[in-house]
Amino acid sequence: MIELIENTKDIDELEFINSFSHSGKPVKDLSRIKALLSDLGDPQDSLKFVHIAGTNGKGSMAQMFSEVFQCAGLKTGLFTSPYIISYTDRIKINGIDIPKPALAKMAKRVKAVTDMHCDRENFSQFEITTAIAFLYFAEENCDIVVLETGLGGLLDSTNVIKTPVLTVIGSVDFDHTAILGDTLEKIAYQKAGIIKPHCPCVLSAGNDMKVIRTVREQAVRNLSQLVIPDIKQLKLISCDVFGSKFEFKGQPYEVTMGGAHQVLNAMSVISGIRLINDTLKIPQDKILEGIKKAQLQGRVQILSREPLLILDGAHNPDGLSALAGVLEHCPKRPCYAVMGMCRDKNITEAVKKLIPYVDKFYTVDGFSDRAETASDLADIITNAGGRAEQSPKPALEMARQLINENPHGVNLICGSLFLCAQVLNEMKDI
Repeated sequence: MIELIENTKDIDELEFINSFSHSGKPVKDLSRIKALLSDLGDPQDSLKFVHIAGTNGKGSMAQMFSEVFQCAGLKTGLFTSPYIISYTDRIKINGIDIPKPALAKMAKRVKAVTDMHCDRENFSQFEITTAIAFLYFAEENCDIVVLETGLGGLLDSTNVIKTPVLTVIGSVDFDHTAILGDTLEKIAYQKAGIIKPHCPCVLSAGNDMKVIRTVREQAVRNLSQLVIPDIKQLKLISCDVFGSKFEFKGQPYEVTMGGAHQVLNAMSVISGIRLINDTLKIPQDKILEGIKKAQLQGRVQILSREPLLILDGAHNPDGLSALAGVLEHCPKRPCYAVMGMCRDKNITEAVKKLIPYVDKFYTVDGFSDRAETASDLADIITNAGGRAEQSPKPALEMARQLINENPHGVNLICGSLFLCAQVLNEMKDI
């Protein structure tokens, strides 16, 4: 372990983090993050983790696990990505963002180590952030940490942890295919890379058989118990844009995040807690309470009930299919959507999921340097069979116009988490 210089001069923590590239030098293994954490004293080795991967649903499940653990009185760390409003969003303890002084302190420690590495420029922002989070959670003596992967799983820097108490894999679909592979099997193999020897794993219900086979193979290889929640043991009582009530294995539950897909996410969380509850001993009423309390920014987020305005960051076909399911359960009409998407997504297949439920799209850009142009996005939607035009106003202004013109219908801002971040930050500044 390298001795750290605690009296390093004050640094701007975000400037330090932003000095690294978004993706860093491509990795073939985890040796780089292992070396960094080793020099920091391997803070992750003192922590217990629930490790979550998946194309969609991992953020919602992470929030549910975090709330359940907090309701049970456990000091709970939560690491998620990307951030929505502030960088500190992604590192929390008991639902509270990492304080700026603590972030600066941890960044200073990481900087002291990276400055000694001859390959400093190879690190990615995510690797640096992961190290900062582990240091913070360890210093604060968290009882348990809910850890969400950034991209994939096998080569994700969070996968440096040795023995999580539980791994969870959500919905697996096509996304980031240039990195994770162009088949469901290849993508599932990357996600299943978080499975560790003798560590129980939950795979969300509703996945393709190709995904199930791939994950099962990894579980068998690692002698890990694999549980897939049985959809036959689900009784859906009610479901709308504001949440759902259901029974699972005879027990009643309620989620307050909209959409039937959140019921599947909750089933995975419930199944996961049952797998490890011999150790944690969380009472059933605390599981119920935590599942109900869980909320997540930018995922079927209700910005206004009357008139109805929904914000959702789903950005791939599977995610927009889930959003379509939300709209299907919403009797209000017409539905107008302000939409922006990143050009590296499967836009055509994604928008096809929404077109049957949206009467007209108003397309926007400018929320990310990866954003598809508003005019090209409108053309893609039109060619896919929808009605679309380039928005004459920025997203939030256009949404406000729509709720005035469509007070009894559904109004939607959707297509990208970056767009959600822009909207929420603009609302915060008003």
